[in-house]
Amino acid sequence: MYASEATQKYFHQAADHLNLPCGLRETLLLPRRELQVQVTLEREDGCLANFVGFRVQHDNSRGPMKGGLRYHHEVDLDETRALASLMTWKTAVVNLPYGGAKGGIDVDPSTLTSRELEKLTRVFVDRIHDVVGPDTDIPAPDMGTNHQVMSWFRNQWEKYHGFNPAVITGKPVEEYGARGREEATGRGVGILTVKLMKRLGRKPEDTKVAIQGFGNVGSHAAKFLHDAQFPIIAVSDISGTYYQEDGLNVPELIRHKFHHPNGLLEGFEHAKHLPMDSLLSLSDATVLIPAALGGVITDDNVDSVSAPIIIEAANGPIYPVADKKLHDRGTVVLPDILANAGGVTVSYFEWVQNRQHYRWSLDRVRQELDHTMSEAFEEVWQRAQQMKVPLRTAAFMIGIERVQRATELGGGW
Repeated sequence: MYASEATQKYFHQAADHLNLPCGLRETLLLPRRELQVQVTLEREDGCLANFVGFRVQHDNSRGPMKGGLRYHHEVDLDETRALASLMTWKTAVVNLPYGGAKGGIDVDPSTLTSRELEKLTRVFVDRIHDVVGPDTDIPAPDMGTNHQVMSWFRNQWEKYHGFNPAVITGKPVEEYGARGREEATGRGVGILTVKLMKRLGRKPEDTKVAIQGFGNVGSHAAKFLHDAQFPIIAVSDISGTYYQEDGLNVPELIRHKFHHPNGLLEGFEHAKHLPMDSLLSLSDATVLIPAALGGVITDDNVDSVSAPIIIEAANGPIYPVADKKLHDRGTVVLPDILANAGGVTVSYFEWVQNRQHYRWSLDRVRQELDHTMSEAFEEVWQRAQQMKVPLRTAAFMIGIERVQRATELGGGW
């Protein structure tokens, strides 16, 4: 419910500044199509298990729809609808020729074997293959899915429609995936953190960073910022918070995580070990980067968050009530629809390469990512300064304006 309420609230805040009429607001908010399917899996013990799958296609006025596939036990239609809407504004903010979509299956993937996960994915494709494609709706990895799931998805879809790797992004590099896709979201977070600090007049070496979550996004953001001379004083995962006042050895942290059997920081000895939740309230952190789950900063704990700058690497890490409190006390928040758009940006580059039948170098991918994210940041920053609104409102305003213009030009309004 949080994702839906937050998305609607932020949309209407921006729409109020744009003076959008009610009818147009409803047009822009309502999804084009919602699909709910039954996914039946024969498990290895011979029993049948039934799951519910979703695909919500929100808007295609600016191009094919784009959005991840989430395998998680809390996936439902309401959350999927909200996240599809967010993808519409996110792709518009960074000016990609896409609309928004989202999908997934209500399943805990940790309860399935690899073979069962593959069968589940293939049955799901059987149910939705006729409404996705390289010119209509292009899925990608999300929570609970990865490049292997994308490879199964593509293989099953091509059984119906023939060879076309552009049907899905986030594929393995060996399977027409893009170099740099795995690091893209975290690298984008790092790029924009550097840009924001320059705008705020802060030097990297004097800006202490705390990162909640040390998965794919958090670890790549940490590496980028560490290389840019930012002291990373704390990181956390489910095993706790790891703190070093003068800065952690990030390469050593990454090596430890790589060699841990479960990919955790558990047992890392070259830092002070603190409770997991303590990272949010560290008093010496200048920049806080929530890079794990949504809804981690709430009305209950926002008063303990002292970092003056927050970069939303996760989707929806701040509840709207907490967001208002942070704004009222002067905290600068770089919103998720801009901060974590590096992933969908490099997904777009992957799609472009697939359509061109041509592979870019890693250097080119990184250069194009830097250019796209930097340009979007400058537009959002300038709008926020001109309109005297938070960066989140400015980002939504730009995204909504672009979708509105495309809708009007296409005769949809």
